[in-house]
Amino acid sequence: MVVVFVLVALLVVGVLVAANRYLWLRLFRDTTRAPGPARRIGAAVIAGGWVLAVGALVAERTGAPFWLQRVLAWPGFLWLALSIYLLLAVVAGEVVRPLLLRLLARRAAARRTEEAAEPSAATAADAERIPAGGAVPPRTSEAPQAPEASEAREASDPPGSDTPDTPDTPGPARGSGSPSPLALPSRRLFVSRVVAGAAAAAAVGTVGYGTYGVLSGPKVKRVTVPLAKLPRAAHGFRIAVVSDIHLGPVLGRGFAQTVVDTVNSTQPDLIAVVGDLVDGSVKDLGPAAAPLSQLKARHGAYFVTGNHEYFSGAEQWVAEVRRLGLLPLENARTELPHFDLAGVNDVAGEDEGQGPDYAKALGDRDRSRACVLLAHQPVQIHDAVDHGVDLQLSGHTHGGQLWPGNLIAGAANPTLAGLERYGDTQLYVSRGAGAWGPPTRVGAPSDITVIELASRQA
Repeated sequence: MVVVFVLVALLVVGVLVAANRYLWLRLFRDTTRAPGPARRIGAAVIAGGWVLAVGALVAERTGAPFWLQRVLAWPGFLWLALSIYLLLAVVAGEVVRPLLLRLLARRAAARRTEEAAEPSAATAADAERIPAGGAVPPRTSEAPQAPEASEAREASDPPGSDTPDTPDTPGPARGSGSPSPLALPSRRLFVSRVVAGAAAAAAVGTVGYGTYGVLSGPKVKRVTVPLAKLPRAAHGFRIAVVSDIHLGPVLGRGFAQTVVDTVNSTQPDLIAVVGDLVDGSVKDLGPAAAPLSQLKARHGAYFVTGNHEYFSGAEQWVAEVRRLGLLPLENARTELPHFDLAGVNDVAGEDEGQGPDYAKALGDRDRSRACVLLAHQPVQIHDAVDHGVDLQLSGHTHGGQLWPGNLIAGAANPTLAGLERYGDTQLYVSRGAGAWGPPTRVGAPSDITVIELASRQA
């Protein structure tokens, strides 16, 4: 097992090194004429970004002083997101690069053809000045290069070559006082700069927009879920589902207040906080979580643990949310007027002997009543089906958070986001209110979902 872990770790490190060297080649080496400060600065930026990113991850996991976590978190986690989209943009640029080179080569060839077809004024004047019977002075000329040869030359020019660049058109005579043609960038260098600039702009714009979306707070999503066993009197019952707030060194008290205000604005009958509330200890994040005491719902606010609670001291956080007025459901059930509400611990608690216990939460209930289960991870749906649950409310996936991470999250979870049916049980998965790691979402906007229960008897 240790050998496998070491091999996997080495493979991951190798892939990261190769990917970042590729970024440096395309963004810094290929866009400069020769070794110099720009290339050294590029190497320092890429290496320094990864030092901050790894430092932020290690500091959070090891419980480093909170001030240090905050110092490392913003630049480190944002670099993680930026490096992903820089790599994607540069790879996409590989498609554009040869097309631009071919276009510029054809334009240069067409320009040379036009110049060769039009005799110069100087040549015409020389012809008029030749005396009768005089000798014509010898002239030398260079045949224009064929477009095919020009394109082949550009294609064979290795990226980042430090050889002097040659211009597309002849320059002024030596000693004329004009810049040497060798000072002008070649087509290859020009295209490399255009592609690199566009890739950098696209990556920065994507991460900036995705970060703004998270910091501005989650949007409200409304979903109607019909339940066969729900009595007519409970038709229209509203449950505000909040998951994956991820309070930590980046998202703090201000973000928690935004989430609370958004939830309260929906005027729900019940609030379900379905895990991953925090990334840190009660000592560090207790003040950030304080706004949760303002949550208001007619039938109360309930809480179940997520996997990140078990990285942050689950027992302490269960006690803290209870102090703030939320009702923890630790493998427990409560009977509301028209249906049962149950909650189970996250599967990450199994390592601490605090994993989900469906028999304790659901074993002796009246199955003629509708049952709503709070469980952090969608993979818990199969146990919910076995115990006759009507609706499971989950989070955990973030909807993938950073595209194309949705492909990985979708493969690891039965449902990535939204409502799906498994036999007689329905599963709703929220994309979550916050973000883990980079405070950034791309292709998976954050949400707070208001589930409106519908009775088929109504």
